[in-house]
Amino acid sequence: MIIPLQITVRNVLLSEAAENAIREKAAKLDRYYDRITSCRVVVEAPHRRHHQGVLYNVRVDLTVPGGELLVKREPHEDLYVAIRDAFDAARRQLEDYARRQRGQVKIHEEPPQARVSKLFPGEGYGFLETPDEREIYFHRNSVLNGGFERLEVGSLVRYTEGMGEQGPQATTVAIVNRRSQPR
Repeated sequence: MIIPLQITVRNVLLSEAAENAIREKAAKLDRYYDRITSCRVVVEAPHRRHHQGVLYNVRVDLTVPGGELLVKREPHEDLYVAIRDAFDAARRQLEDYARRQRGQVKIHEEPPQARVSKLFPGEGYGFLETPDEREIYFHRNSVLNGGFERLEVGSLVRYTEGMGEQGPQATTVAIVNRRSQPR
């Protein structure tokens, strides 16, 4: 860190052990992203609760090139748990930020598409034909949002495939919005 760690305390007496825990956890953040400009930690007990005891808030504010990361967790009755949770969340945010900086963005693949090839409404099942011409069984309960009744032979769907007792089957089936279908 370029600027030394700043610890601010409000309505709390911070023990030397708690302050050392904060300093150690802040130092470890450099392992996940070594260009942290500054780190400010605020420890507070915002409300005095007569029946529940003291709840601690720990906020971690990190300045990094091109941005600022702010972590504020739910209050916790154990100061050390509140510190741990806040720094764990800060670590995750730093890892995500570092990935974005390196251009490593998580990509979620779209589920494959298929067309309904056979439909047996009375029995509550049907078959999908995949682009590689495989036939996959599906049951009415695997069609999302109660869409089984809206299906027709030729309907375009997205599906997730699993292995059933008698071979491949679609574990989830979602009707593709007609407006997004290629013409």
